[in-house]
Amino acid sequence: MYQKKIERTLDCGVVLTKEVLHGKWKSTLLHFIARGVQRPSDLQRAIPSATRRVLNIQLNELEQHGLIGKTIYPQLPPKVEYNLTSLGESLLPVIDAMEQWGNEHRATLEPLLAANPNAQAEASA
Repeated sequence: MYQKKIERTLDCGVVLTKEVLHGKWKSTLLHFIARGVQRPSDLQRAIPSATRRVLNIQLNELEQHGLIGKTIYPQLPPKVEYNLTSLGESLLPVIDAMEQWGNEHRATLEPLLAANPNAQAEASA
């Protein structure tokens, strides 16, 4: 298994928040769960460009970090629903601020991102 060579330092609030939200879809998942999209298949439809595998991994990480809860109903076929915990709800102002900032600067950012589509891939690598 991969082991990071550089030790994590979580002494800064920004770094800690980024560590918890690290992942392409985590903030988007929290956004949709807060708005009532709770079933995995509904989340998949809400975020069609994300693969089911990646969504499952990131949902599991959000659950491990205590941001969401998972309810499994004992029926066939199995039914799973996600909900925000109080810790997850405390992140909603941050996510709402991110959405507002993105919408306010959409006209500037979209052409820049479209002109250099590899910039995001290079930054996350």
